[in-house]
Amino acid sequence: MSGFSELIKNFDKTRDYVRDFFIYGFKMRNDFERKSSRTYDDEKRRVESWLGNYVRYDDSQRGRQMSITVDSGHIAENPLYQAYYSKSFTDNDIKLHFLIIDILFNGECLSLKELVNRLNDDYGQFFDEQTVRNKLKEYVKEGILLTEKRGKTAYFSLCTDRVEEYINEFHGLDDALKFFSETGEFSVVGNSILKSAEIKNDLFYIKHNFIVHTLEDSILPEIISAMEQKKFVSFYTFFAKNRLNNAVLTGENIVIPMQILCSIQTGRRYLVGYIPKYKRFNSFRLDFIRNVKTGEICNEYDEIHNKYLRNIHKCFGVSFGMRQDNGNVEPLKLTLKIDEISEDFIIERLQREKRNATLEKIGDNLFVLTIDVFDPNEVMHWAKSFIGRMISIEGGNKNIRERFYRDIIRMNKMYGRD
Repeated sequence: MSGFSELIKNFDKTRDYVRDFFIYGFKMRNDFERKSSRTYDDEKRRVESWLGNYVRYDDSQRGRQMSITVDSGHIAENPLYQAYYSKSFTDNDIKLHFLIIDILFNGECLSLKELVNRLNDDYGQFFDEQTVRNKLKEYVKEGILLTEKRGKTAYFSLCTDRVEEYINEFHGLDDALKFFSETGEFSVVGNSILKSAEIKNDLFYIKHNFIVHTLEDSILPEIISAMEQKKFVSFYTFFAKNRLNNAVLTGENIVIPMQILCSIQTGRRYLVGYIPKYKRFNSFRLDFIRNVKTGEICNEYDEIHNKYLRNIHKCFGVSFGMRQDNGNVEPLKLTLKIDEISEDFIIERLQREKRNATLEKIGDNLFVLTIDVFDPNEVMHWAKSFIGRMISIEGGNKNIRERFYRDIIRMNKMYGRD
């Protein structure tokens, strides 16, 4: 029987573990439907080893619940970065790492065949050419090695860039690393550089920092690269309602990526793409996406992107509703009563948060907010914050209006008097 190890070869599995406990949280044995309770114990131990200081336990009638709780405004380093440092290595990975660097340390530039011979002659280690070739390609991609062509033969040398030299040469670069290591643009890359230079962030604390975004950093570069190259992407997702057993995937999605959107309310990030199969735009939560692969070039990319720019103005959030990409929508009209003297701050808030809506004064202390969007349901989550000032709702669709009135009736039964 194999022993327990906190290291994992595949980061996608690591991402699943941390996401299950961090985003959905409050896991118990009975909630964990993937494989056996032994698997739950192993996964829980891995999360504890990476994020031990942030693990919380709550006892309830259902049992002991586990979750991860972090106040981002009081931490200098995103604790979820630890998941990236949990990758395991084979014996050959470790041997080749140190031996290749040792061979090229003096500035030599060698071919694949020369490297294989040196490994055998100098260290008594025999590796077949394909194994060494794969490692060299990996290190070139990572930036550890440089490659150049001499005729038809590729030669490899060690990259001489050193973070310590740049920090000493450029004043303030260390402070910039500290700041951007906690932002989505630099993320775990900046954190890795700080660790290699033995520097800790002692300056910056970000109050509203969505630290969970780092779990999406492994798939984001592939999507952004596909956008730049105007290519298709394919990926799998799992159902939000089946999150306890999210190993069960939906079918493959083939889309043309348009943009990455981020909710200012929840912090969730979405990929907006065009689905040729259904001839419509749709949004996909990044934390539900797995196995991203870049496809062929889309010859109609510019035309579809221009269509997207026209359609995005009909979205209050990230939803395109159930209509076709150029479908008609019925405007939603909300009539509000607002005291213009004592509640001018409400009017200012409406102007600030109305997005693509229009606000019109129709009488003394009476205003109409008109919103023409694909999915009026997204509007209602925001509009309910003005519920005490709302006089009437028109347009949208019948289901939205009926749901709103049902909510009012339920609230009246709960909090109203006889």
